[in-house]
Amino acid sequence: MASQEESVREFVAVTDVDEERARFFLESAGWNLQLALASFFEDGADDDIVTLPQPEGGSSVSRSAGPSSQPRVTSFRDLMHEAEEESDEEEGQRFFAGGSERSGQQIVGPPKKKSSNEVVEDLFKGAREHGAVPLDRSGRGLGEPSKSKPFLGGGYRLGAAPEEESAYVAGERQASNSQQDVHVVLKLWKTGFSLDNGELRNYSDPGNANFLEAIRRGEIPLELRQRSRGGQVNLDMEDHRDEDFSKPKVAFRAFGGEGQKLGSATPELTTAPATSQHDQAANEAQASSSVTLDPSQPVTNIQIRLADGGRLVQKFNHTHRVSDLRQFVVAARPAMAAREFVLMTTFPNMELTDENKTLQQANLLNAVIVQRLK
Repeated sequence: MASQEESVREFVAVTDVDEERARFFLESAGWNLQLALASFFEDGADDDIVTLPQPEGGSSVSRSAGPSSQPRVTSFRDLMHEAEEESDEEEGQRFFAGGSERSGQQIVGPPKKKSSNEVVEDLFKGAREHGAVPLDRSGRGLGEPSKSKPFLGGGYRLGAAPEEESAYVAGERQASNSQQDVHVVLKLWKTGFSLDNGELRNYSDPGNANFLEAIRRGEIPLELRQRSRGGQVNLDMEDHRDEDFSKPKVAFRAFGGEGQKLGSATPELTTAPATSQHDQAANEAQASSSVTLDPSQPVTNIQIRLADGGRLVQKFNHTHRVSDLRQFVVAARPAMAAREFVLMTTFPNMELTDENKTLQQANLLNAVIVQRLK
């Protein structure tokens, strides 16, 4: 006890504090005078000291002078442990620099980057907080306006009498600077967002920060307001956070404008006079008789499918040439004499370019030949 009282007097002499406050620092330091003085000058301010509550009960608990005694002052080390246990997801990592384990400066790092799922959730949360409601899209497709647009094009007014000429009525044109309502579908994908059927825009792109922040605040972004020229903007949000971006195929849209009709009325079509069945049969018989067959030589049947849909079957010797097939077709269809055509095999499709070959050399025995117009 004598040594403790002496430590109290020396502490009071150096720090000029009362004995109760001196005992507080000495007890916290395990009655180590040098450690108590260092703790006082580092953490001696009143607002930096937190006195732990005494345990219930009238008797005081004796403290050992060993290093295992529990300190009664919270240090920066304790605050650091609490910060690690109660870390806020929106704040960056906390660091401590300078000083000792009982003092230092707290440094907060940059905010943690949010995942795409958190970004989408924040956008929907902000929209709901500002009055957005889920839509029932039964009866219409995603992104389609609920009201059908009236026809604004031109047309012909039919005459009341047969001799009255139909008059053209131009459609109404909207002024380029007039207000117009705009309907936009905001699709939120896994890595970015898109407007209607547009390209993917990344969440992390700084150029899209103002757009996303406006959606989060429940406001219409500036680029959509400029598109409407002061009109009403209807914005729908679709949740595709679990899907990769896929650009839909552009649907065919017919021309809805106006134009000038060129030329006169539809010209008359002139066709070659149709050949009667009797004449066609006579031509085929004459073509068949023009083919000279040698009974002593091998004979093969050749089937020729014509370009007009007809079919010819004729017997040839193996020594007949490909040019004989062409002459037979022209004789059976005299109109083909003025047309350019080629003869081809069926499978594989191969044009018979060398007409000097015999049917056996061209591998056309019992074959099917196809006529194709150029």
